[in-house]
Amino acid sequence: MAKNIQSLERAAAMLRLLAGGERRLGLSDIASSLGLAKGTAHGILRTLQLEGFVEQDATSGRYQLGAELLRLGNSYLDVHELRARALVWTDDLARSSGESVHLGVLHQHGVLIVHHVFRPDDSRQVLEVGAMQPLHSTALGKVLSAYDPVAHSEVMEAERRSFTGRTVTAADEFEAMLDLIRAQGWAADAEETWEGVAAVSAPIHDRRRMPVGAVAVTGAVERVAPAGVLRPELIAAVRDCARAVSRDLGAGRF
Repeated sequence: MAKNIQSLERAAAMLRLLAGGERRLGLSDIASSLGLAKGTAHGILRTLQLEGFVEQDATSGRYQLGAELLRLGNSYLDVHELRARALVWTDDLARSSGESVHLGVLHQHGVLIVHHVFRPDDSRQVLEVGAMQPLHSTALGKVLSAYDPVAHSEVMEAERRSFTGRTVTAADEFEAMLDLIRAQGWAADAEETWEGVAAVSAPIHDRRRMPVGAVAVTGAVERVAPAGVLRPELIAAVRDCARAVSRDLGAGRF
């Protein structure tokens, strides 16, 4: 009978520990939980980090799961409840809006794109699943920052980089923007991250009424916000999609 490979067993145990525990764990916590020497645990973590399966926070030194796990293929993503529940609704949103649709979740001080529906035309497009977007300047990130306390803490503690002349970076101005987002139930990004690109996003909640992600319509600014004004039908469609996914997750009516 073939023997199990101990290093692989330990690496798998680390990934399970990081997936099931707190948002981030320190080296001592990981080593202690798995009964390993710190040197052994650090060597395995370093290998996982180099492969993208584990990421280390530059400030705290703590570890968390890496985005590479989401890039392994759709077989992993298909079991992700949020994405599975959102598939039909996001497809419908892309068809009705004529624009790209993104589904994002909070991950390592940013927004991780876990699902992307292409704009329904013949233009050349790049799949953005696994890509990271900033919290403070994108519609997805602003919605998460407004509704998720963890995202709010992370975005307020981080440096809010200016990507264009429209990016909001001042703390008081950013907080006021989040208040408005909570009041209206949606967020927008009109050339605040990328020139020529605009987006509208709304939050998705689970059965506990907790924010678990956000959905956004993204496209050329002249189509999404002609003459500088967001198309009201796009705002309504994005909010309807977010409510539908939330209901499928057990959140009830919003």
